[in-house]
Amino acid sequence: MHSRTLRADVLLFVTAAIWGLAFVAQRVGMDHVGPLTFNGIRFALGALALVPLILSLEKKRGFVTENADKKRMAVGGGLLGIALFAGASLQQIGLAGPQLAELGLEASTAGKAGFITGLYVVFVPIFGLALAQRPGWGTWLGAGMAVIGMYLLSVTADLTISFGDLLILIGALFWAGHVLLIGKLSPGMDAVDAIKLSTIQFAACAVLSLIGAVITEEITLPGVMGAAPAIAYGGLMSVGVAYTLQVIAQRDAQPAHAAIILSLEAVFAALGGWLMLGEVLSVRALIGCGLMLTGMVLSQLKP
Repeated sequence: MHSRTLRADVLLFVTAAIWGLAFVAQRVGMDHVGPLTFNGIRFALGALALVPLILSLEKKRGFVTENADKKRMAVGGGLLGIALFAGASLQQIGLAGPQLAELGLEASTAGKAGFITGLYVVFVPIFGLALAQRPGWGTWLGAGMAVIGMYLLSVTADLTISFGDLLILIGALFWAGHVLLIGKLSPGMDAVDAIKLSTIQFAACAVLSLIGAVITEEITLPGVMGAAPAIAYGGLMSVGVAYTLQVIAQRDAQPAHAAIILSLEAVFAALGGWLMLGEVLSVRALIGCGLMLTGMVLSQLKP
């Protein structure tokens, strides 16, 4: 294997691990603050973390973005921020154990949330039908396996699904829409503009989340301080570091390699939930996870 390709694969592996373990941080953070407060501060930190990278790349690039491109980036970043806000809010509320327990509802676990969120890679090519794209056999086979896996993982013997799992499943639809929107906005952008676009969407998501938090949640300094390590990981590592690694790695990565390696995010979420939170998946759930992971990979390899 070419050394640059190998380096890219290693960086993508680290990215998947950081993203997967972020589900643990998201679950832990809910012991101290509300879901919108967590996301608001997390995405604000993530946006700020990318500013030094943008300034550094701008200096190397040496030309100024035209006003028309700035307007497109602002509008596009705002739309992406709305999609990101919807997906991230549903995901975070689905993981909010203490808050949902007060309402008599069951939250998802870090491991289950990782696999259910990963279904967006199956939804993307299926949604592409509306854009006159024609998915291949791999997409349909992968989707079928993912649906069976989802049933085994989340649907109980009496055909019920936890409220948290359901919210995260709906959130995966928004993640898929988010990916398709990026596909419409990013062609022709260089690495600098791509990172700028992401910074705008993170900032927009942060503003929307904080507005929602002020209206619906109680924000306290002790709560924020208690959640600080989890928020820092979710913002600086999951957004700032992992996104930067992904941008660097995907310049040299083979698309098939990237798809398979990034799908491991769900596996790291399950491992992190088991090692750090004591979450245990039943044999039925583990089989479901295996089918979902296989379906995700198939839908990417033969789209």
